[in-house]
Amino acid sequence: MDYLLEISHLSKQYPGFALQDVSFSVPKGTIMGFVGENGAGKTTTIKLILNELTRNSGSIRVLGKDNLRYERQVKQEIGVVFDESYFHGEFQAGQLASILRNIYANWDDALYQNYLAKFSLPANQIIKEYSKGMKMKLAIATALAHHPKLLILDEATSGLDPIAREEVLDAFLDFMQDEEHGILFSSHITSDLEKIADYITFLHKGKVVFSKAKDELLYQFGLYKCGKQELNTLKSEEYVAWRAHAFGCEALINDRAAFRRRHPGAVVDTVNLDEIMSFYVKGQKSKE
Repeated sequence: MDYLLEISHLSKQYPGFALQDVSFSVPKGTIMGFVGENGAGKTTTIKLILNELTRNSGSIRVLGKDNLRYERQVKQEIGVVFDESYFHGEFQAGQLASILRNIYANWDDALYQNYLAKFSLPANQIIKEYSKGMKMKLAIATALAHHPKLLILDEATSGLDPIAREEVLDAFLDFMQDEEHGILFSSHITSDLEKIADYITFLHKGKVVFSKAKDELLYQFGLYKCGKQELNTLKSEEYVAWRAHAFGCEALINDRAAFRRRHPGAVVDTVNLDEIMSFYVKGQKSKE
């Protein structure tokens, strides 16, 4: 399998926080959803990919090249959208092309203008008069207009209303029509990832909990609703965590099909990414 991004045993130490032995890869032609609670280390990982921070250990390869040794070549192949627009507010959107064409060798003026029209962004309006959603769309337009191979998104849909989010997600899917492309998509809006992601990497307290195919995750995990008595009959290896509520207990089952075979008649519901993350972060493992 060919990979656009390969992260191996990546570590970064801060006072009070550590990114620890992070490893995952983004294959060509796929979208990797990158999830975790605030402070889990997602933005730190992205900044390390872009060499905005100095790592303590590990390696990062983009398109097969070390991101430090080949930094200039690597950054030509990456499009990046952060959770805020960093363009100076006094510029007009149309003026950005004259700047960015001198930065990116593959900058495409026509494609940029197409995205401005697609996203209904007035080229002659100064950026500080744009809404937050318009600024986010502008950042996406500039990220895509130099024909990157790898797109890195850090909460790129967080400021958009549902209709605008659908529009932007469609643009990402269009980008993925070329199977040489890939996306690392960090987002708290897991419903977006459930729509378009192929894989999910879950980061918790600086460590990778899992990095798996999305469909496998949603098929594998299940939600078992029961009383405390039924919960106490479960073996520890059958569930990830449990939590109590007003009407009993819920347990996140780590292998729904195997659980049903061992417990005929048990009702095990499907789960979404939010529920899986919530059990890992807030659920209890011990039944005491």
